[in-house]
Amino acid sequence: MENASFSRRKFIQTAATGAAVLGLPTLIPSSAFGANDRLRIAVIGLNGRGKDHISGFSKIDNVEIATLCDVDDVVLRKSASDFEEKFKKKVKMEQDLRKVYDDKDIDAVSIATPNHWHALAAIWACQAGKDVYVEKPGCHNLFEGRKLIEAAAKYNRIVQHGVQLRSSVAIQEAIKHLRDGLIGKVYMARGTVYKWRADIGNLGNSPVPEGLNWDLWQGPAQAREFSKNYVHYNWHWFWDYGNGDIGNQGIHETDLCMWGLDVGLPEKITSAGGKFLWNDCKETPEVLTSTYHYPKQGKIIEFEVRPWMTNKEDGVEVGNIFYGDKGYMVINGYNDYKTYLGRNREPGPARNAGGDHYKNFTDAARARDKKMLNGPVETAHLASSLAHLGNIAYRLGRTLDFDPQKEMFVGDKQANAMLTRKYRAPYVIPTNV
Repeated sequence: MENASFSRRKFIQTAATGAAVLGLPTLIPSSAFGANDRLRIAVIGLNGRGKDHISGFSKIDNVEIATLCDVDDVVLRKSASDFEEKFKKKVKMEQDLRKVYDDKDIDAVSIATPNHWHALAAIWACQAGKDVYVEKPGCHNLFEGRKLIEAAAKYNRIVQHGVQLRSSVAIQEAIKHLRDGLIGKVYMARGTVYKWRADIGNLGNSPVPEGLNWDLWQGPAQAREFSKNYVHYNWHWFWDYGNGDIGNQGIHETDLCMWGLDVGLPEKITSAGGKFLWNDCKETPEVLTSTYHYPKQGKIIEFEVRPWMTNKEDGVEVGNIFYGDKGYMVINGYNDYKTYLGRNREPGPARNAGGDHYKNFTDAARARDKKMLNGPVETAHLASSLAHLGNIAYRLGRTLDFDPQKEMFVGDKQANAMLTRKYRAPYVIPTNV
């Protein structure tokens, strides 16, 4: 694609720059430029969200899913077979993401691995000259999030974080209402994650299943024996791989809390919870209540995870509520908001409308314009880090003071040690990316 001295892709970039200088919109559709400008994408991680990545990118004009990658060969071959049956064409298969990055024909990667791989996979992709769509949370700890921002900047890559609600037309409108003062002074945001999370038991250790590269699956984490409790979903509930539900589903809501309040990382964090229902082998808490305080801005975030039987909050199980001195706003899921104004809670503006986060990414990649991204790399760091701070406070069992500028806890070596992890070679995120 880059062999020609002046490829069609270079023409698009030049034309876009010229249009910007003239103040004109760039309205030329990508389909006008033909196959040489097709974005070739590899999807890495094919369970769960990976299926949605395949579906989402397959709907976009002039985008080709060229490669599927998964460390589990059984999953990989089944996914490739399903892909061929649905789309009537072959797709390349790779078990090791490093081989994907060596492929010069791949323009971008879409990462849907377990959490502990997200940042490293994205950083390696940036270093290999690939644009990146990475699932939430964009990082497994705070150190990784900052390194991901640095890598995106250093290698000039387009990096989109998988917080789809940022591309929702309704939610964008809701944020504008908050900025414009519809509910008055917005002082508090509340995020809720009430998901049905069952007892996972304790299956103990067992032989590695045929086809699974267990070393590669574990990646940056310290090596441990295989257990069916980890593969392919319940890894979410183990600290080496996941971050509990506040760092799973909750990243959408932590992101929206910060976006709606117009804040960054907090100065004081308190978190409490535990396991109250199941005597299983989960390490992360089933129930978690976290509070993030912004004393200088006079704002606060409350966040709650519940795993089983529960009431709804104004109809919301997964979503956000914003509180102001003139009313409040309820955001249910990714595409719906309602407002209630005054002491009588009179219904105010409301809307239900979605958006296409995948297309937003591909549009930005074509234009080479990070400003077009609805979920830029900074959200991968900040929204994820809010969850990580809550988890650290929970695990230490005390209120923590944090310096948002230095991104360090104040005078707390034990807490600061939890801002990163011990990496396992060769799956190491370097200090200098």
